[in-house]
Amino acid sequence: MSAASNCRLIGRWRIVEADLWDRDYLDLVEPATITIGANGHGEIAFGAMQAGLQLGYSTSMVSFTWAGCDEMDEVSGDGHAELLDDGAIEIAFAYHNGDEAILKAKSETSSTACKERRRDRAHPQI
Repeated sequence: MSAASNCRLIGRWRIVEADLWDRDYLDLVEPATITIGANGHGEIAFGAMQAGLQLGYSTSMVSFTWAGCDEMDEVSGDGHAELLDDGAIEIAFAYHNGDEAILKAKSETSSTACKERRRDRAHPQI
């Protein structure tokens, strides 16, 4: 895959659903997210799992290997994320010798709360 310069998935995404786990599990420790950085690295966290990502890029897809901890156990695997027509991403996520899941995530950068905070900073009330 090519460099990150043209990749449309770079940013922070909120994981909103999964085929194997319900929303309560996804947000068990913190809100479930995946961060896709432009420097070849990223992060993913859901349930009790937190991991770092090593990324490869194309315009509408990233592939990754990952390593981290799940309930204090070392875990690793691979996967990829693909941009969907609705602007969300679909993440194929696999544990080495274990579960495989499909996750769906939406961009966090367009949230109303973020827009309101930016507006409030630009026009503070006196």
